[in-house]
Amino acid sequence: MFRFRTAAAALPLALALPACSLRMQPAEKPRPNIPVLAQPPIPPRIYKLERLDTLVQLPGRVLTIYPAARPTYEQLKSPAWVVAKPASAEEEEEDSFLDFTVEERRRLAQAGPRVTRTGRTLHLRPGKAAEIRLTNNPVDDERNIAYEYVAALPEIRQWLLSVHLYEGGYFMLVDQRTGRRTQLMAAPVVSPDGRHFVCGNSDVLARFEPSGLQLWSLDDAAPRLLWERQTDWGCTQPRWLDNRTILFEQDFFDKGDVDTRVVRLQVVP
Repeated sequence: MFRFRTAAAALPLALALPACSLRMQPAEKPRPNIPVLAQPPIPPRIYKLERLDTLVQLPGRVLTIYPAARPTYEQLKSPAWVVAKPASAEEEEEDSFLDFTVEERRRLAQAGPRVTRTGRTLHLRPGKAAEIRLTNNPVDDERNIAYEYVAALPEIRQWLLSVHLYEGGYFMLVDQRTGRRTQLMAAPVVSPDGRHFVCGNSDVLARFEPSGLQLWSLDDAAPRLLWERQTDWGCTQPRWLDNRTILFEQDFFDKGDVDTRVVRLQVVP
């Protein structure tokens, strides 16, 4: 009985001790020299557009697209036959009224006897095949087609043509030896070692042509398509940084207008 009363008398004292220790602690104060932000910073809109940062090369393999420095891009060489896309709808409409035959006559004057034009027909004479005749059909409907001689590419032994359709068009390589024709998404840009070339196209404004990227191999007797991807963003004027990596202007449609940034992409493993 004595032990129970002693423990009961000591219990209120024990319960009071924690309360006393809490009251004796100093009040918490804010850390000095640390600004308090009203709201977190808002990241640039480009970081919300994840679709611009990847390219699915094959099922299960995704290539990463990285931002690149424009001064570096501008120091790289671009082939003379790779023409920039119109920057606006007004420029695109002006280009549609230009007569390409004027510029083609200048090119044909330097092409040599194996490439000539007679009226509406373009003549190509491969070394080991019969003459190729490509005739323009200038009608005002879907049957319209015109073949424009662009350049000779001696490093890959091909002639480059631009094929104009009623709406849009494409590029075509013709082998200078066999006459074999290869249809391209855009004008080719050959790697420094001559083993690959890429074709990048951008038509995010009018969408008459597919936008995207192609990688071709030149190891075989004829160009061989390694992979091709059509995208909702455009690839303008790709340029080789080295034998594996390209830089290009990535065009994308956002907030009712077309915006552009310079990016880097490793296309060859």
